[in-house]
Amino acid sequence: MATAEPYVLFELAGTAYAIPSAVVQRMEMVEQVTPVPNAPAFVDGVVFSRGQVVPAMSLRGRFGFPRRGYDAATRLIVVAHGDRTVGLIVDSAREFVTIPADAVRPPPEGMAGTSGNYLGGIATVGGRVVLILSVAEVLGHASAH
Repeated sequence: MATAEPYVLFELAGTAYAIPSAVVQRMEMVEQVTPVPNAPAFVDGVVFSRGQVVPAMSLRGRFGFPRRGYDAATRLIVVAHGDRTVGLIVDSAREFVTIPADAVRPPPEGMAGTSGNYLGGIATVGGRVVLILSVAEVLGHASAH
């Protein structure tokens, strides 16, 4: 019997992504983002969230998608990995789903490009393809630049 993991589904540039809910601390609307000097281009700045200052990373910028302004649907997904806490800015996020482990496939060989490195797998949820994010990869490369 395969186990099923809970995920948070979010949208980015018209594509559905999933992130393991185990690493998600909270989701909130994007309010005040304070720019930080010399930050990588994909880091919009920092936010003050529940008493802590959290770097706010634009996943659009991280994945090389065109930027767009924040709107009422834009969400900050605060994730923790290791000793790091980072806010991921996504177009929208509102669903929680459980994905059976045997429904997750490795990313196809041809996806090893820029955003392919950040994928932990691909699943089909309710008839749509969902790209599963590898939080370790997304955050790991962020500190290397």
